[in-house]
Amino acid sequence: MQIENLAIAIDSVWIMLCAILVIFMQAGFVLLEAGSARMKNAGHIAGKQLLSFSIVALAFWAVGYGLTFSEGAFIGIGGWFLDFPVEEGAVPTEILFLFQLSFVAVSLAIAWGGFAERAKLSVYIIFGILYTVVIYPVVGHWVWGPDGWLHALGKQDFAGSTVVHLQGGIAALVATMMLKPRLGKFNKDGTPNLIPGHNQVYSVLGVLIIWLGWFGFNPGSTLTAQDGFFGYVALTTNLAAAAGAIAAMITIRMLVGKAEIPTILNGVLAALVAITAACAFVEPWAAIIIGAIAGSLTVFTAIYFEKKGIDDPIFAFSVHGVAGIWGTLSTGLFASPRLVESVGVGKAGLFYGGGLTQLGVQALGVFVSATYVGVVTFMILWVLKKISGIRVSEEDELLGLDLSEHGGYGYPEQLSKAEMAKLSKKEGAL
Repeated sequence: MQIENLAIAIDSVWIMLCAILVIFMQAGFVLLEAGSARMKNAGHIAGKQLLSFSIVALAFWAVGYGLTFSEGAFIGIGGWFLDFPVEEGAVPTEILFLFQLSFVAVSLAIAWGGFAERAKLSVYIIFGILYTVVIYPVVGHWVWGPDGWLHALGKQDFAGSTVVHLQGGIAALVATMMLKPRLGKFNKDGTPNLIPGHNQVYSVLGVLIIWLGWFGFNPGSTLTAQDGFFGYVALTTNLAAAAGAIAAMITIRMLVGKAEIPTILNGVLAALVAITAACAFVEPWAAIIIGAIAGSLTVFTAIYFEKKGIDDPIFAFSVHGVAGIWGTLSTGLFASPRLVESVGVGKAGLFYGGGLTQLGVQALGVFVSATYVGVVTFMILWVLKKISGIRVSEEDELLGLDLSEHGGYGYPEQLSKAEMAKLSKKEGAL
């Protein structure tokens, strides 16, 4: 009994540590998104991220966790306020909740990339609540729930290329299309203008923090420290990320002649997104291929969508949506028989003689998940647009969301006299 209790204690501490690592990724998203945006919106972006995590924490505790992980055919039908039976010899529900909460918070942080620099603060609050209780739990239950129908089919998504990243990426795409481009992003002939972020060092530091947090994301999804398999998952995760950075650098240099730092950062993130589904199912050499393809692919898709008039400020859909699709499909190609047997989910991939079965399951999962998230996100934002609008006024957008939404500038020493006059005039009118 003492040995059993020690094993549970070790697993509990491991999962708690991983939850902290993934929660710390929120700091990475703050630096990445704020650094990639203009100075006049940096304070708003940072504060919004803290508010977002607070909303998710309450909504997922009250409703979302139960909808995701309780029993039910289409969706969970119990477990409100973590009301789950206490199981002897199991990791406490409270620790499992904190770990899964960190995943939802990351998914919503991804979605916010499509809202950046032009959405109303009220939209963040309302959409954040609904995303946590109406959107995320449904796909999460299908893939990870005890009665999830995609789980029953053997869909392989070890740590969330579909559940976390594809959902966030699709929501970001719908949002950025409905909000329309930022002022000044496109010329009359449709050609794009560069709107550089205000602090590239912040963006690099943010990606490094996110990379570190991913060692909680993927290895933590083993949910045990007893067999050491988390070390293997950490290895494939790291190899993929490194390959993504190099592939993105080579690709952008071939296209424009320069090794652009933001593109390299996106290559790292895209590779991490892609390997998230596959990290426990593929051999190290396959992880490198998956990461390299994701890193290169995100360069081409980011350029393509911008040419099509889609203003995705931090390329959330290219990095998380497209790479999430590729990562999900990749196990249908590269899943190793020995690892599939060890994990106990799905079948071997096409390149190991497994045929098209697993690839078909993966493709089905991508299609239904993307369709559900896209439709529900559109419905929510359409209703909000009709009721109160989802975008700030032109005046507020030009002034910056730091001032228009919060009444204070993230960099007050940089506030010009003209902006001070505008702010004073606006406050006087109120």
